[in-house]
Formats: sequence, C-alpha cells, structure tokens
Amino acid sequence: MKTFLYMLFFLCVITMSAQEDTRWKITDTNAIQWTIKNSALPHSDNIEMAGTKVAGIVSYDVDKDGNLQIARQLFYPQLHPHIKESDPSWYVFRAYLKETYTDAVLPTFYINDKQFTPGALKVITINGVITFEHMESVSGITLSRKLYPSPDQRLFIEELHLVNTSNTAITINYEGISNTQSKQGIGGAFTYGVQSHGNKNMTLQPGDATTYQLHFTAQLNEEPTVVDDHSLEKRTRFLEAMQQNLILETPNPVFNQLFEFSKIRASESIFDSKLGRIHSPGGGRYYVGIWANDQAEYVSAFFPYLGYDIGNESAMNCYRAFDRVKSPDYEAIQYAFEVEERKPPSLLDRGDAAMIAYGATQYALARGDRKEAEELWDLIEWSLAYNDRNLNEEGVVKSQSDEMEGRIETGNANLSTSSLYYGALTNAIYLAKELDKPSKLIAKYTKDASQLKTAIEHYFGATIEGLDTYKYYKEHTTLRHWICLPLVVDINDRAAATTEALFDRLWTDNGVHVEKNNPDKKVSEIFWDRGTLYALRGALRAGATEQSIERLAQFSKTRLLGERVPYVVEAFPEGGMAHLSAESGLYCRVFTEGLFGITPTGFDSFTIQPRLPKDWNEMALRHIRLFGKDFDIEVTRNGAKINVAIKDANSGKLISKKKIKGENPVSFKI
Repeated sequence: MKTFLYMLFFLCVITMSAQEDTRWKITDTNAIQWTIKNSALPHSDNIEMAGTKVAGIVSYDVDKDGNLQIARQLFYPQLHPHIKESDPSWYVFRAYLKETYTDAVLPTFYINDKQFTPGALKVITINGVITFEHMESVSGITLSRKLYPSPDQRLFIEELHLVNTSNTAITINYEGISNTQSKQGIGGAFTYGVQSHGNKNMTLQPGDATTYQLHFTAQLNEEPTVVDDHSLEKRTRFLEAMQQNLILETPNPVFNQLFEFSKIRASESIFDSKLGRIHSPGGGRYYVGIWANDQAEYVSAFFPYLGYDIGNESAMNCYRAFDRVKSPDYEAIQYAFEVEERKPPSLLDRGDAAMIAYGATQYALARGDRKEAEELWDLIEWSLAYNDRNLNEEGVVKSQSDEMEGRIETGNANLSTSSLYYGALTNAIYLAKELDKPSKLIAKYTKDASQLKTAIEHYFGATIEGLDTYKYYKEHTTLRHWICLPLVVDINDRAAATTEALFDRLWTDNGVHVEKNNPDKKVSEIFWDRGTLYALRGALRAGATEQSIERLAQFSKTRLLGERVPYVVEAFPEGGMAHLSAESGLYCRVFTEGLFGITPTGFDSFTIQPRLPKDWNEMALRHIRLFGKDFDIEVTRNGAKINVAIKDANSGKLISKKKIKGENPVSFKI
C-alpha cells in the first residue's frame, strides 16, 4: 500500500509538472480541458474531425470577455464543384464542396418570452469530439455545445444541450432553422445546408435538460435525405477502439495522451473514393487523394501496429493505386492521386519510388499477411529496380526533388531519397526471405544495401557548420532537418554530431526547423513537424535517449497543451499549422519504432531495442496488433540491464522474456 501511494503521488507530481504554465490540462477522462477563468484572452484555435464522407474544421474564438464565436468549415470530399474558367487549372485538385457556417445558423431560443443569450464560456473539452460549456445565463439556463462528424454519412452534427440550473421552472420556445442551397457540380446537382431539430415548446423543471441538434448535410442528385443514424454512438465506438488498442504507458502523461489523440487523428481521415477507402491528409486542402509520402511512407505502415482494419484497407488501396500506374519502362512514377483518380499536375520525381518501397516493405512485414505481401511484391520490386536504375556515378539515387516539392533547393541527388532506398532494401531482404524469393535476388539486395550505405557516407558525409554530419545534397553548405534520415534507417556512423545538429543547432520552440541558416530569411523561419518527428524517431533508434526524451517532452507539451492543440501539425507558415492526419501517425511511430525500437523482421518476428530513459523504471505498449496478433511489450529496469517481456494481451500469459545489456537488439518470435 505504501508503494502504491508513493507511485500515485509520484505520478500526480509528474502530471502537475508536465502541465505547469499551459493553457490546457489533461483530465482523468482521456481528454484535455481549457478552463477560461483567469486565462490569457483573447484566444482562437481550430480542430479538424472527419468521417468517410465529411470533414469539419471547427474554429473557435474567445474574446477578452469570454464570449465564444464558432465557425464550422465543412467539406464533402466526394462532391466536386466546377471551377471557373478564370481559375488556375490546379484548382481542380482542390475542388471540394465546402461551406463555412458561423453562429448565425444557430436556432433562437426564447426563455420566458425573452431571447436567450448564453453565458460566457466556462470550459472547452477535447476528447475526440469538442465540447464548449457556458456559464449559467441570466435566465438560469446553462448551455453546452458538442460538435462531431458522422463516421459514415455526409453529416456533421452540433448538439446544443440546455439545462435548467435555476430553482424555478423555465419555459423554452424554439425557433428552428432550415437553410438549403443547390448548385451544379461534377456528377450532377448538389443540395446542402443546415437544419435544426428539437422540441419547439417545452417547460424544464429545475435540474431538467433538453438537447437540440444542428445537422449539416449534403446530397448528390436523388440521394435519400441524410438522417442521424446513431452518429454519436458510432463515433464513440471508433474512439473506444482507438483507446483499446496500441496503448502507450510511460511515466509522462503528456506522451500518453498525445499518443492517444494521435491515433484518432491518424485514423479518422479515411474517405470513400473511386480508389476505395483511402487515407488523405485533410487540413482543409487534401481530401480523397493519396501521396507517396503522406500515405505510402508515413501512415500506412502504422496501421498494422494499431490493428485498425479500415486503416489496413486504406493502405492496400494506396499501394494498389501506385501499382496500377508503374511504368514497364521505368519512367518516374506519379507522386500522387489528387482528387481520387486524377494525376498530379506534373510528374516531378521527388524520390517517390523510394518512399513507396520503404513504406510498402514496412507495411507488409508489420501486417504479417502473406497474401497481401505477395500482392505488394511487384510494386516493391519495381520501386527498388527504379532506384537502382537511377543511381548516379557515385552510387546515390538521383531525383529532381524530395517531398517538399521544390520549395527549397535539393540538388539532383538528395540524402532523403537515398536513405529511404537504403531502408527499403534492408526491409526487402527480410520480406524476400519470408516470401521464398530466389537467393540470387536476396544476395543482390544485400549487396546493393551495402554499397549504398558506403556511397551515402562518401557522397553526403561532410563537416557542416563545424559538425561531422551530412550535407543534404552535393553543393549544400548548411544544416537541414532531413539529415535525420540516416538515423531512421539505422545508419549511425555520424549519429552524435547529427543529433547535436538537430536538437541544438536546428531546434526551436516548435521543434526542428527546416534550415535555420539559409540565406533566405523566409526559409530560415519554416518548420514542418514531419522533420521533427523523424528526427526524434531516428535519434531514439540511434541511442540518444536522454536528449531525445527532453526534446520530445518539450515538443509534446507544446502540441498537446499549448496554443495550437491537440495534434501535431504540418507546417508553418505554409498551411497555417494545419492538423494533417499522417503526421499524427508519425508521432506514434516515434514511440513504436523509436522509443521501443521495434523492427519487424518477418511475418511473426521482430527485434526490439528499447530506450528506457534513466529516470524511468518501466514503460509498456499494450494490445500491439502486429502480424494480426494481440500482445503487450513490458520494459522494466533491472540494475544495469533492461528486461523485456512479451505477454498475451488478454490473458497476461508470458510468451517470452529476455534481458538487454548494451546496444544489441534482441529478437522475438510471436
């Protein structure tokens, strides 16, 4: 009992310390909460939520007096309006039916014959839905508002929950709203708008409550009228599934909570499309489309860990789409499918074949499904061959750009493309063995990987800004965020200096900047969270545990509890720090592949090299769904050694237990 009370006290102290001087606090209900009283005002922010047929960005603004204004920007990704003749041609790639609704759409309530005015805002809670709770109004009515998407319909819902918190009965009269518009679009006529639902006249006794709803809907041609088919119940089931699988347990509550939220954001942005169900970035710009980086590389390989069937389905649809367009003559593969089946406006080679090969090999191994892996093999083999055919005279891969698509100079051969190709080769060796591919092919991949590793060192290894790290391309002279990628694929020859470059020279309050010393001041201000997340994952894999955990704690606290919450973001200034979905998958991978050092090596085997911080005695990942299984990994300190136990997640039965001492990972077979 003394030990339990000590641990409880210890965790409370950590929680309070982690949340000190932050706008938001973690609650005990898997949520974060902002209490408005005594908080710095004004303040505004937004959050995105999505289902298979709708996405909504809810923007909220709280003025200096605590009064709330909400704007609801709704997207119906499968409905594509016509663009104007005067619009640039690329507008067609962002043509979604969308509409923004302000609080002017709210129904009007009359309380005892006076128009109801909500009290000032009291608290905002985020837990997979967003809830705004107001203080009691003059009339004695307390209003709370909850917003969330339908998981499977063109429907976004706002609930208005009114409670009589006075001591007398209150009569409510309600004046609803029905606002419908129509326009022609690709495929027919769109009908969209907002309708309110609720009792028009009622009396609330003290303590009684009633709920009204706003339904934001859209229809194509003669589709049936959209109705609320247990949307909140379905959303709740989705959130529960996220909570019950791939559970992170560490002494840092911020890590645990942001990991929970990241599972939600990574998994909800999956849309019905002509390509099947596909994952898309979101962010107000990118729907029903897939990219070689966001989908093929970043997020698809995460879904097997989570065991999210719809996520796995979206991953396969992503790889199938790229497989269908690979060229028999090994021309550059298109880097995206923008708006379902549309090709991107150019065939810029961003190193996409390396991205696809790296992501597809990781997915196939983590999934552990032989049939799927066999289906993916042609794409993987083609992608590896494409990179092999595009080696320059010095043995690294040529590409026109990287995933930043020319925003910043990358030369004609960059470190990102070659690093990802190296990672894909090492994965392909494991995968080829599992699929009983010819030994001659396995030997070739082994030789190719060895030669590429040497070429990366000779071509990119350099002293940059006084550090023995990497130049990003041959003519480059300043530090750039993507020098982390060799660490991600376990090339650690320059790990110490590279970590110093990332976490000291390039680090800011918003994580790793792209390139702080670029002569162009605008470039020096840019940050993309994906660079920070790869840097943290790579540095942890390389063994820079204490420095990585310190930086991870700073970054996580900012993103979960600071001024722009509750997810990691895409970029700044571009995109206004949008909550793109795949980045949340990258946050989770900081832990699965970084902190725990998990590397699938077959359809039922993996190595692990956990990085337990010096002031932690234990950590765990529970209900890991790799290979279609369900198991826990428990890591505990044992003097100078680390114990790793693999257990059945449901029975708790020990499957295997090993000790780690030093830098060599240990292997497990499930």
